[in-house]
Amino acid sequence: MPEYDFTAPRLFVDAPLQEGGAVALERQQSNYLGNVLRLGAGDHVLVFNGRDGEWQAAIGGRKRPDGLTIEQRTRPQDRLPDIAYVFAPLKHARLDYIVQKAVEMGAARLEPVLTRHTQVSRVNGERMRANVIEAAEQCGILSLAEVRDPVPLERFLGQRAASRLLVFCDEATDLADPVQALRDDMHAGIDVLIGPEGGFAADERELLLRQPRVIRLALGPRILRADTAGVAALALVQATLGDWAARG
Repeated sequence: MPEYDFTAPRLFVDAPLQEGGAVALERQQSNYLGNVLRLGAGDHVLVFNGRDGEWQAAIGGRKRPDGLTIEQRTRPQDRLPDIAYVFAPLKHARLDYIVQKAVEMGAARLEPVLTRHTQVSRVNGERMRANVIEAAEQCGILSLAEVRDPVPLERFLGQRAASRLLVFCDEATDLADPVQALRDDMHAGIDVLIGPEGGFAADERELLLRQPRVIRLALGPRILRADTAGVAALALVQATLGDWAARG
């Protein structure tokens, strides 16, 4: 990873970014810069919008920060690997954790699916998007993961492209080497699927195994909580097929 300044405050702004441009601050951002970070006119922050890379910007405003002047680009825009994190949603803080960690691990899309044993039927999409932005701001990430609305598992499987690889994490499978199972697979995008705490129903597992391109993984000899399993699975995929993998 290239050298990066983790001490500089970063803000996501939903506005075009170019040299000399001006961006108005939202009230929450103004309060954060002025009252939390104690920054004022002439101080600098880093800003990004998920499209135009990262830029250094000068804070403007008399009594409180109210705008930014874009000065110079510090990093060009990147692209996330084509990895979708597909998961049965959990409650409250654990859902926040899932979203934040999936963003940190480089997922390009977050796709909640409703299964037979899913304990949560409603998902706050705006809260998920806020967690995506917060994780990106804190971790130096330039591209924002897309947040999709929850759909039943059957509908998700029926709509996904047949060319994509489905990595299906299942504690009921025989224990095997997950790295070897993933290594050297040719793919056109990857869907990493983590089920609910109660596991998949028998008919759901059969439906998953009928997908055209599927790898069924066990994540070691211990049963993992769903939020832990998501981090473990994304790490395996990134290390073997994603943007952690060495390319010859």
